Amino acid sequence: MKQEETDEIYMRRCLQLARNGQQLAKPNPMVGAVIVSKDGRIIGEGYHVRCGEGHAEVNAFASVRKEDEALLHEATVYVSLEPCSHYGKTPPCADLIISKGVRRVVCGCIDPFSKVQGRGVKRLREAGIDVTVGVLEKECLELNKRFITYNTHHRPYVILKWAQTKRVTTNTLFNTPTNTLSNTLSNTPANTPANTPTNTLSNTPANTPASPSPSPLPHREGSEHRDSPDDLSIINGSQDEITDREKKTSTAYIGNLPGRDYHPLIISTPFTKMLVHKLRAENDAILVGKTTEELEHPQLTVREWSGPNPEKLVLTSHPTREGEYATPAEALAHLYAEKKQSLIVEGGAKTLQSFLEAGLWDEIRIETAPFTIGEGIEAPPLPGNIRITGIEHYGNAIITYERR
Repeated sequence: MKQEETDEIYMRRCLQLARNGQQLAKPNPMVGAVIVSKDGRIIGEGYHVRCGEGHAEVNAFASVRKEDEALLHEATVYVSLEPCSHYGKTPPCADLIISKGVRRVVCGCIDPFSKVQGRGVKRLREAGIDVTVGVLEKECLELNKRFITYNTHHRPYVILKWAQTKRVTTNTLFNTPTNTLSNTLSNTPANTPANTPTNTLSNTPANTPASPSPSPLPHREGSEHRDSPDDLSIINGSQDEITDREKKTSTAYIGNLPGRDYHPLIISTPFTKMLVHKLRAENDAILVGKTTEELEHPQLTVREWSGPNPEKLVLTSHPTREGEYATPAEALAHLYAEKKQSLIVEGGAKTLQSFLEAGLWDEIRIETAPFTIGEGIEAPPLPGNIRITGIEHYGNAIITYERR
């Protein structure tokens, strides 16, 4: 087996271990460490259990049996994040590794924290230890995306979340001057006699047999969609103006319209509601708009999962009490100062749109039900610079997006 493949196997074990610290390690990152002897046997492993206590490397060395300590000088230490090089609540892990006399260290990724940022790797190399960086780097960065965002963008990781009805296609009509479409829809020469019958979309006489190899359909710029002949149909045309062309639009709703008889639109199922509470337990804060707060009085707590309740924030144009903020930037600045590394924005539509327009988001999570309603509050339009990272089906579909 190649060394690269071997390194990936043990790094995956580091990632498995690291996830055990999801709840208690915050605001520190989740980190896992594995110590492997020269003959390929794991002789120690650990993860960062709780903020303020021993890091993953400390716990890994502590797990090594006394009879295996002699193997450390030929061992390799695998760790999902660069070992720290500074004194915080615990001593530097880089110094501990050096003191154990290991021959090689493999890091998943560099720690972006300002007091580390490559200094741990530098210290290890200066001590004569062979250091490899970047094994399963993408996976290691993804594991600590909240910690990474907080330390690189100096704001919390932002998840925009909403539930919506199934999209329904509707038709609208609009008018378009003939001269803007005539060359697109017809290649008929200007001097063609008026009594020459032609097809609407080509200069082929009406009684001419169709070609066995039709030309490709027109392509809409910026889309993988190609127009069909139905999309290009003209319902009522004249020499001066083409009118009443159908345009298909799709609408999803995230809530009922406000009014005297207002009631919340229930979209989530009992199971997907539980997943929402799980998501809340995994993040530090949650935010809604003032209208949502006044209409629905949401608790925004963790009731159907185990974990801490996120801090509740409200976005409003006129903040009057603690926990209310006028802009997305102000809310994020508060959370950054409080060392809160993640925020869920749950709505409503105007609040979600304000984060989208400000570009202050990292992930979008949309739950879609298999039903629709006649009217309601429309879901925000998705930005163009996104890609799908996950699709789940639980009766309702949950699709997760992130920036390209």
